[in-house]
Amino acid sequence: MPTSPTTPKLPAKKVGHDRASSKLVTATSSSTASSSAEWPASTKALNVAREFIKECARTSPSTLLVPDKDADGLTGTLIIYRTLVALGHDPTKLIVHFVGKGANPHREDERARLAAHHVQYAIIVDQGSRPGPVLVLGAKNLLVDHHLSDEFPEDTTVLSACKYEPVATSATLAYILCRPLHPSVVPGCDYLCAMGTLGDLGTSFQFRHPFPEEDMKVCFKKYTKKSINEAISLVNAPRRTSMFDVQSAWNALLYSTSPVDIVNPPRASKDQYAASQRLRKAREDTNAEVERCTHTAPTFSGDGKVALLRIESAAQVHPVIATRWAGHLKSPKLQIVMVANSGYTPGLVNFSCRIARCARGRANEPDIDIIALLKSYALREPGLSKAMGDDFARGHKQASGGIVRTEQFEKLWAVMAQSAPENGDEGGSPRKKRKKEHTQSNTLEGWVKRG
Repeated sequence: MPTSPTTPKLPAKKVGHDRASSKLVTATSSSTASSSAEWPASTKALNVAREFIKECARTSPSTLLVPDKDADGLTGTLIIYRTLVALGHDPTKLIVHFVGKGANPHREDERARLAAHHVQYAIIVDQGSRPGPVLVLGAKNLLVDHHLSDEFPEDTTVLSACKYEPVATSATLAYILCRPLHPSVVPGCDYLCAMGTLGDLGTSFQFRHPFPEEDMKVCFKKYTKKSINEAISLVNAPRRTSMFDVQSAWNALLYSTSPVDIVNPPRASKDQYAASQRLRKAREDTNAEVERCTHTAPTFSGDGKVALLRIESAAQVHPVIATRWAGHLKSPKLQIVMVANSGYTPGLVNFSCRIARCARGRANEPDIDIIALLKSYALREPGLSKAMGDDFARGHKQASGGIVRTEQFEKLWAVMAQSAPENGDEGGSPRKKRKKEHTQSNTLEGWVKRG
């Protein structure tokens, strides 16, 4: 692994966490902080992260920004980028690193690529949290994230929203983190907060307290919801293509001063216009691939809780297809829709899970936790959980997935397929059950009744 220049390391500061137990310290005695308490993270964690940013801007060192590839990760990172510049950081010393297709910064090969930049500061946004070595060796690291986790990288200042309900998106977390640092943040980054939040929580999401409701009221008076939603759609498109052109999405955001600049940039601005055209082409390609792959028949787990759809695509369309099917597929026992893509990364299965709409709000049933459900299946096969590693069951309770070797995924599905229905129910495919209900009408009982 490449080594970076000798730089004083920031002491291990898992801010907002108890070092002895390595678990989140919440504002209440429960495992999840109340929305009436500190939000979107602990006050201490926010203050320490702000000092990190101010120190970084003041010394203007070489600084690496590592965003996730979606609208939430990119806009959250750009909010921090613009804040650093507003505070005086030399923009020529800000380096943006996009992780490789199907990779993440917690992997050893990706950490080697990060270390090769030889920077002094690093800010990692929306990339998930897990235990392991510091992500950017030789640099002071700040991790800004909202994905569920109780464990974090070593020697890292952590700002995590994952245990503070309602969980903020990374864009909202970055916005509230940076808002008090410079007066330009609100007027210059409010649309970025809106884009990232709606991109993660859905375009129908309503900003209500504790989200920055008043700021967003002003934002939506300046920009139409239609322009913001269209900008989200365009920015999310390149990372889904087989080309994985995240750079174009970043450029479109970087050049913008409003969502309109992304949707309909002036032709006089060649860079803006070219970036926008690449986003539109990427969206066309993505939509065509979704249409090609979405018409596949689901297979149901033995207990009827999981519907599996298998696709093979070099594009990252499995989350889109999972969301689409989750909104339409219905079955009395169905809880989650899983789309497994065997064509995205050679030798691996990338899969996405979403909660079925028909399962939301069922009477007398607890809220569905996809991560917990996936882990419960894996535990039924000895050694499977350990073999699948840290890339299994990542993300959020309501939107999870993973990246595992093909043979491991087949073992996981075998467990699901063989799972027994609960409480004597039949489980399995609703189509098979309907077929069974309509067969053999000429029974002895039927003849007796007719007689």
